[in-house]
Amino acid sequence: MLDTLGLTAPALEAEIENRMVNKIKTVMLELGYGFSFIGNQYRVVVDDSEYFIDLLFYNRRLQSLVAMEIKRGKFQPEYAGKMNFYLNLLDDFVREPHENPSIGIILCSERNRCVVEYALRGIKSPIGVSEFRLSKNLALPHIRGHFN
Repeated sequence: MLDTLGLTAPALEAEIENRMVNKIKTVMLELGYGFSFIGNQYRVVVDDSEYFIDLLFYNRRLQSLVAMEIKRGKFQPEYAGKMNFYLNLLDDFVREPHENPSIGIILCSERNRCVVEYALRGIKSPIGVSEFRLSKNLALPHIRGHFN
């Protein structure tokens, strides 16, 4: 479904590609320099169980995988444990030997700094928790918040 590209039929292949690239560029610029998109609902299998990471990126500057989980509601402490679990899986099964440890970002619509700090205390993996808000003008998430 390419409805979000605002195209009318018939469209040239180059126009479809340009619109898709512009959407991708906008999201990637929100994240910052050096990010590459690896996949969404990224599947990791351990023993007979499979797990899905919402979004997986690679940061060239940091030379590490960046897992992102998106939560619609208020931050819950169990999100930190789940992200730590995902980062351990990535480090053991996906990360290349020359890469740095994986990084986790939890985006939620609301967070309490004190709850976040207690939830992340003792976790050695680099995990950040941030709020997002939707802009009526851009219809893209704007990330703001504190990364631990």
